[in-house]
Amino acid sequence: MIDFSSLLPFALVGGLLGLDVVSFPQVMVSRPIVAATIGGAMTGNAMAGLSVGVFLELVALGTLPFGASRYPEWGSASLAGGALHGLALQYGGPADGALILAALAGLLAAWAGGITMVWLRRLNAAWARRVLQELHAGDARTIIGLQLSGLSADYLRGVVLTLVVMLLAIPPIQMGMDAWPSLPAVSGAVLTTMGGIVAAGAVWKLFHAVPRSRWLFMSGLLVGFVILLVS
Repeated sequence: MIDFSSLLPFALVGGLLGLDVVSFPQVMVSRPIVAATIGGAMTGNAMAGLSVGVFLELVALGTLPFGASRYPEWGSASLAGGALHGLALQYGGPADGALILAALAGLLAAWAGGITMVWLRRLNAAWARRVLQELHAGDARTIIGLQLSGLSADYLRGVVLTLVVMLLAIPPIQMGMDAWPSLPAVSGAVLTTMGGIVAAGAVWKLFHAVPRSRWLFMSGLLVGFVILLVS
């Protein structure tokens, strides 16, 4: 049985991470590698969250959350994915199965989160249309009220999304763990290849769009290797 109260802390934090994606404060804690690690840490296993976060981060490299474009919502989704991986490992079964199922849940949650972002924009537009005269007049109370309403709605969106995703994902993940064959090498190769292909495509597009990006990428890669060797 799923304990609703035990999932509530994940939902509350998921709302904050979803808020960081666009609304406030945009300090990058909603990036998958950070958000998923937080989700795993909340289950007592930060490394479980990090392993999911690395895969989701590779996929997320191809999306930029700005303007009126439609994009996945990685903050709440990544926290849910990291938390689901930690909970799946507690349940027992093959660790590679837990990783793939949690990563899949994170991807589906990010896709669903993108849809909720569109709904939120429509809601914000509807609220703004109701007070157009006050906005044109520059009424401070109306402007602040509209901003606070949008922030509150975005937070609630993230809370509900995280809670619903975890409620829906836990039962099938448990069933999948019971039936999953233990093939760590194969499972790891599939996940790494999928994430690597998507990330390579994103980096390739960046190379052709941003001047000197290739040299910056190679410099960052070299610095990363040096840090890895020194540590």
